[in-house]
Amino acid sequence: MTTKGTPPGLACGPMLPLPLPLEPMLARAVPEVPVGRPGELSYEPKWDGYRCIVARDGNRVDLWSRSRKQLNGYFPEVVAACRRYLPEQVVLDAELVVRTGPPGAQKLDWEALSVRIHPSAKRVAALAEQTPAEVVCFDLLAIADLDLTPLPQRERRAALVQLLSGLPDAAPVHVTRATDDPDEARAWFDSFEGAGLDGVVAKRTDAPYAPGQRTMMKVKHARTAEAVVIGYGLSKGASPGSGARTSVGSIHLGLYDDGELLPVGGIGAWPDAVRGQLAAVLEPLVLTGAEADAAPRPKDMTRTGVREFVPVRPELVVEVAFDQLEGRRFRHAAQFVRWRPDREPESCTLDQVERAPAYDLDQVLRP
Repeated sequence: MTTKGTPPGLACGPMLPLPLPLEPMLARAVPEVPVGRPGELSYEPKWDGYRCIVARDGNRVDLWSRSRKQLNGYFPEVVAACRRYLPEQVVLDAELVVRTGPPGAQKLDWEALSVRIHPSAKRVAALAEQTPAEVVCFDLLAIADLDLTPLPQRERRAALVQLLSGLPDAAPVHVTRATDDPDEARAWFDSFEGAGLDGVVAKRTDAPYAPGQRTMMKVKHARTAEAVVIGYGLSKGASPGSGARTSVGSIHLGLYDDGELLPVGGIGAWPDAVRGQLAAVLEPLVLTGAEADAAPRPKDMTRTGVREFVPVRPELVVEVAFDQLEGRRFRHAAQFVRWRPDREPESCTLDQVERAPAYDLDQVLRP
């Protein structure tokens, strides 16, 4: 799919005071919810979606990703909603999210959001109907011809709330919750995870908006579990015949559920030197023929995908760090912690994994 957009570095239109696209302000990881002097910090839920700079200039709406790529073509329903509900000249820092579940038991659906990036216009149109995205706004960068980025966060927040306070409940445009109480932020960290959120963000209330700088702080959920290696993915440009020693790109993992070994995600971040060591370990375990056909595979892999996935005997156990288990899969890529030769593969079960208690997403958006 191709999308028409403003060339990088050019303003979105004649009325907007900011050069767009711009890189959003970022956050550095901290181990726990930080505490400052009274009124020094503001806390917000950490939304697990696609970071997005939203700009409207008259009838034109642009959605810019964190890497400053245009997302308009993938989220036509969001473009339409912004044109309907936002002021004519505005720039917002926001998150695109997709929700799932029945009323009263809704949560963020990362998998449904991730498949929205699709090259087929027909498929995009269908997904916009089936899994419509929404916008959660957490900073106001410009309104009309006023650049608000030099203002302190507390003033930008107040302006954002005032700007969007009159939206109808059914509008897919929201203002994120915020508090200056660290105890409430800790409660959000624990409870909002059940609605699919990722943690808590802390912002200095006197700080200006700083594009590309890690001036915020974030606390994310982190857990560990033992999983079974079920196969590996080939590195870019490799082929099955080239030999595992030069082709290992990622490790795919499984967990047992009622005796069935289910694919749950994988580890993709490996130093180049380690990839060679992995190849030497995995090569003797590679399955072929009928055993390979019967082996569990990541659900987005088929038999025609052998170039991307090579099944192995489920003998190796690895401890991994992850943030959340969504359904029966790790929500994001897992991180290697250590090998566990002391664990039997069959002991790596889904019920060992801690799950967050369910929490209704609508209670996060509209308390």
